[in-house]
Parts: sequence; structure tokens; C-alpha cells
Amino acid sequence: MIRAVIILSAALVMALPVQSKAQSVPTAQAADDGETIDSAIAALYGVISGPPGSRDWARFKALFVPEGRLVPVNDVGPRILTQQDYVDRAGPAFAKDGFFETEIARRTERYGNVAHVFSTYESRRTAIGAPFARGINSIQFVRVAGKWRILSITWQGEAPAFPLPDAYLPTKPAPQEK
Repeated sequence: MIRAVIILSAALVMALPVQSKAQSVPTAQAADDGETIDSAIAALYGVISGPPGSRDWARFKALFVPEGRLVPVNDVGPRILTQQDYVDRAGPAFAKDGFFETEIARRTERYGNVAHVFSTYESRRTAIGAPFARGINSIQFVRVAGKWRILSITWQGEAPAFPLPDAYLPTKPAPQEK
């Protein structure tokens, strides 16, 4: 009986899909991350979004200058986080639940090697599910060694006292004449 269980267990293990090392090793940084502000923002949203499971935290950290900070703001005030603080805070939640954050509108201002982006977002539990939250990420970028790096992200979720202003929502196409 025990021998049959061992043989069955071995057969089941052999039938499981094999994950390649290439899939499990963090990329640290995609080649075009930060070449443009667009690619930096796409990488930011891409690295934190996904089904339940781990995230590529090495790539996440590579998007920032080493001293970069993340600052969620709520009714109590701001909470200043290092990149590792954010990983420690968000990592377990992302491992347990799906989290998909998408940009729905953007306003960018740039001068030389400095840029500021107001990125309006929606958060979902699944890639195509209904949003459970919206807000604005205020992202400050600096250009370092030819790449755009995040200096800080300050964000606040939408609340009854703070609805998203029309200026930070997607523009609606003009009505068509009939």
C-alpha cells in the first residue's frame, strides 16, 4: 500500500509543469525601463500588477533612485516609505490577492532632467474586474545617466471628501453631430 502511494505521488509530481529558471529569476530591469517617461510608468504599473503571487521587486527597485520614497496619503496624513518598506507592506497582500493598477489619465510637466506626472489610476482585483479604488499617483522623476528614475511617488485614493477632479480624468470625446 505504501509503495503504491509513493509510486502514485512520484507520477503526480512528474506530471506537474516545470517552471524554468528563467521564469523564477527576477529581471532586475527590462532594457527599456526608463528610456522614456512612458516606459518608466508602464514598468511601474506592470511590476506591481498581477494575479496573486510574488512580484519582481528587483525590477521595482531599479525604477527608483536609491533614495527614492513612496508616500501614501490618507486622512491621518502622509506615511513616508522606503522602497523596502513598500515591498514589506504590499508584498504579502499581493501574494494573497490579485492586484491590477492601470493608468486611466495622465498630466506631465517636464523641464530639463526633471519631470512631474499626475497619473490617475484605477485598482482592480482581476485584470478585467470592476475597479475597487481610484486615485492619483504624483510621480517625480529625475533623469540620471540617460534614464528616467523615480525620485518619489505620493498618492491619495479617491474619497467622498476628495472626488477626482475632471482635469485628472480621461477626456471624453466631443459629441458627434448627427
